[in-house]
Amino acid sequence: QVQLVESGGGSVQPGESLRLSCAASGFTLGRYCMAWFRQAPGKPREQVAAMMIGDRFGYISYHDSVKGRFTISHDDADYRLDLQMNSLEPADTAMYYCAAATSVIACNSQFFNVWGQGTQVTVS
Repeated sequence: QVQLVESGGGSVQPGESLRLSCAASGFTLGRYCMAWFRQAPGKPREQVAAMMIGDRFGYISYHDSVKGRFTISHDDADYRLDLQMNSLEPADTAMYYCAAATSVIACNSQFFNVWGQGTQVTVS
């Protein structure tokens, strides 16, 4: 059974950085997509960054609002997905979720079927 556990959230001031980590376990797939999503109060959930794991082409995507500030990465040895967030803005305040698509090899938001419990990021 695939499980995801996020860590690394917190409260920071604008312009500061945070690094989120997602510890994954139970994976038996060779190629799958993992992503970070976020949801602010009263707003729909949005995909922040996604990465196809085990993909020789290295597919990565970012939401326009975080391009140049956030970096997604994956540690193959530890099965850990990270999100380095620099130059944080108040608009980045949200609950951040790690997710995996285990049934379909795609990074489209509707295919993510495994979710972590979330970690709060507050920028003010």
